Amino acid sequence: MPDNRPWQFTTLPAFLAEAAVRYGDAPAVEDHGRVLSYRELHAAARGCARALIAAGVGPGERVMLWAPNSAEWIIAGFGIACAGAVMIPVSTRFKGAEVEDLALRGRARLMIAVGEFLGVRHPDLLTPATRAQLGCLVVLGQAGAGEIGWEAFLAAGAATSETAVDARIAALTPQTVCDILFTSGTTGRSKGVLYAHGQFLQVVHDWTGRVGLIRGDRTLVIPPFFHAFGWRGGVVGSLIVGATILPHRAYDAGEVLARVAADRVSVIPGPPAIFQGMLNHPQMAAFDRTSLRLGITGGAVIPAVLVRRMKDDLGFAGVCNGYGLTECGGYGAMCRHDDAIETIANTAGPPMPGIELEAMAPDGRILPQGQTGEIVIRGYIVMQGYLDDPDATARTIDAGGWLHTGDVGRIDAAGNLVIEDRLKDMYICGGFNCYPAEIERMLSDHPAIGQVAVVGVPDDRLGEVGRAFVVLRPGTAATGAEIIGWARRQMANYKVPRAVEIRAGLPVSAQGKVLKRLLRAEALGQGADGG
Repeated sequence: MPDNRPWQFTTLPAFLAEAAVRYGDAPAVEDHGRVLSYRELHAAARGCARALIAAGVGPGERVMLWAPNSAEWIIAGFGIACAGAVMIPVSTRFKGAEVEDLALRGRARLMIAVGEFLGVRHPDLLTPATRAQLGCLVVLGQAGAGEIGWEAFLAAGAATSETAVDARIAALTPQTVCDILFTSGTTGRSKGVLYAHGQFLQVVHDWTGRVGLIRGDRTLVIPPFFHAFGWRGGVVGSLIVGATILPHRAYDAGEVLARVAADRVSVIPGPPAIFQGMLNHPQMAAFDRTSLRLGITGGAVIPAVLVRRMKDDLGFAGVCNGYGLTECGGYGAMCRHDDAIETIANTAGPPMPGIELEAMAPDGRILPQGQTGEIVIRGYIVMQGYLDDPDATARTIDAGGWLHTGDVGRIDAAGNLVIEDRLKDMYICGGFNCYPAEIERMLSDHPAIGQVAVVGVPDDRLGEVGRAFVVLRPGTAATGAEIIGWARRQMANYKVPRAVEIRAGLPVSAQGKVLKRLLRAEALGQGADGG
């Protein structure tokens, strides 16, 4: 019988223990033939905690996790929590110097790292300073000199008693910091966001209800676990409802479509680029997609035409769009899976339960509904602060408790959040404010455009103008000049990109977001043309 008792969220270890009771032998994780039930995942996490304690990791100490999506990542993530330690997840795209920066600033005590991934042996990238900082380097794969393999590491945990793990767990509270996720650093040096057990679990629970995750779902988690979308929404969100997690290591549209068919995937969370890539795959129609039920996206523009194609062409019964940022655990606002297409495409939905979300004027006034300003958030989902950076914390969270997001938007008549763009991405063309997200949304209605990114570039006459980078849909054709001509008939002249470049693909981050800073750097110094 389903267990419908309300959750009482306190800490991650307590949650995992309760999930093991509620869901028992149901599959929690399926990873390339390996299946872990909820009970087995709970036991494995405690086994990892025993190994961490045996390795000398103390309460509150930091453990780095540098690996792609896998069952071991999930075991380690919960194991760190069960040991009373704090997790610092690291991007698998980082190089040695970037890892060193996080290891030293985070004062990491131990690292669990992948061995070889995508042709690179990650431990070999570590600098001498990083290795000196770490008391122990655990490798998922073949261990080298000065390293310990994952199985040997777990075996050493036999020296630690279960009561020692229980004592670590008992010392935790909902206010205890559980992880430090570092921001992307696109506007300067990355900052470590301190987030606590209780707020983590409560916001993910509220999110699962909003998007419609249900027991028995099979969630293909493509966003990296080192990112809030992958770890919190994909992993913990699935575990809250009793779904099965299918970790996916590296995005490839063809591989994703093949897994949908072979593994009977029902839910896919991810940025719009993931779904656009699936739709643009030339053999998309050949794959069985009948198992798909729910597509969950956010973090970028999602045009109405994409929502329709996700439903009509990919076969999703429900599509959700949302908005969030690391400083709020990855959350902020979220549509419902059964909202109208126009609501999903044009808004991020209403604020998450129990929080305040408003548009603020530069002078600190909360603006009336419908007026555009900086989006600010207040409530339990706001971070504990930035790691060792009280000045940056004070600049981000004002005296009234409002977290300043740096995003421009408004609240519409229905109470939904409408994001215009990042403050830093806005450009001014001939005195008019231009928001690339809005222009991208409009350009996406062009029948030949599969994906588009717009950046502002300097212009002698107008100050700044837009340059669009376009990926065409399979089987279509269009020139830059034709797209510009079409845009002039669809939008105000100042919004029309002065140049359109047709490309085979756009550069994306590990999270699947388009890397506009790279496009902007390429566009600088290029003359505007229609080709």
